[in-house]
Amino acid sequence: MPRVSTRVAAIAPSATLAVDARAKQLKAQGRPVIGFGAGEPDFPTPAHVVQAAIAAAKDPANHRYTPAAGLPALRAAIAQRAQIDAGYHTEAANVLVTNGGKQAVYQAFATLVDPGDEVLLPAPFWTTYPEAIRLAGGVPVQVFAGASQGYKVTVAQLEDARTPATKTLLLCSPSNPTGAVYSPAELVEIGQWALSNGIWVISDEIYQHLTYDGVRAQSILAHVPQLADQTVVLNGVAKTFAMTGWRVGWMTGPTDVIKAATNLQSHLTSNVSNVSQQAALAALTGDMTIVETMRQAFDHRRKIIVAMLNEIDGFNCPLPQGAFYVYPDVTGVLGRTIAGIEVTTSAQLAKVILDEVEVAVVPGEAFGPSGYLRLSYALGEEDLITGVRRIQELLAR
Repeated sequence: MPRVSTRVAAIAPSATLAVDARAKQLKAQGRPVIGFGAGEPDFPTPAHVVQAAIAAAKDPANHRYTPAAGLPALRAAIAQRAQIDAGYHTEAANVLVTNGGKQAVYQAFATLVDPGDEVLLPAPFWTTYPEAIRLAGGVPVQVFAGASQGYKVTVAQLEDARTPATKTLLLCSPSNPTGAVYSPAELVEIGQWALSNGIWVISDEIYQHLTYDGVRAQSILAHVPQLADQTVVLNGVAKTFAMTGWRVGWMTGPTDVIKAATNLQSHLTSNVSNVSQQAALAALTGDMTIVETMRQAFDHRRKIIVAMLNEIDGFNCPLPQGAFYVYPDVTGVLGRTIAGIEVTTSAQLAKVILDEVEVAVVPGEAFGPSGYLRLSYALGEEDLITGVRRIQELLAR
């Protein structure tokens, strides 16, 4: 018998975390590596959130088990923010607090998907989605939209991919890895299509506060509220409040789905750390000024990195409207000889960039088809400019 189960052995490691780990390893060796790999804000968690956690750590009430679904006050705050920020109504009873947004992703697929069910997965996609689908026994069905479409799939494409086995659509807006944001009209069209075909929607909205150029990211449920009985919304504090290490996410959805996912979590992890939950409560109910400050900083970096990347011959980098990633199409570079190596894939290009100029980027193969790179601009402006300049100089040789 194999030592590791077939199911777990088939899981691919997170490409984004692997790139980030490699960059940090090289830095630890004293090499001046600049990492564009991880989607992690370079800002500290807001001070009032940290102070709430310190106070929580001193309170013996937080030293004990609490309900697996989350602290009642936090679930109520999440429901309130869903109405204020995302434009849809949910009750606190329909909220499940999870150990980060990634656990919410896993539990959503595990709760909805049976073996053989097909999940429509717009590509480019975040690396965890297909692995979570396969762990649930589902079949990810990629639906690709390139730069010419603004990295957004159409209903016509979804309909072409739909089969009798299709149960679920994964929707991520604003998008990781592309930064694309679906417009209200696009969300209405997709939502009505899902509703009419009885297809579940898992909507990942963790970047909802990070939008630019006057764009507002509301939930698909704000535009098609009738879809509420077949939609699960995922979110968390990691990106908005620079709290990636605190591990607090959540999912909202129909009562039966949230109850089932809570039962799963009760055996999987039990409750999320109470100190982290109290910190998340402070974030959601406190001053949002720092969120706007961070958003403005990301917006400034966004414009710089897009302009610099588009100066590179063979790069086509659309201006993203959300999140903190750019996703240049680099097919115009493939086929060239760079640093003595004939580069035919974006994976090869990313390796050459790291080896030659010590800049870590994530190749498109991690998110779908080859021919693209993902760069996070959630790093300091000085490093951002230096890193992209190194790429410019390498490709200009």
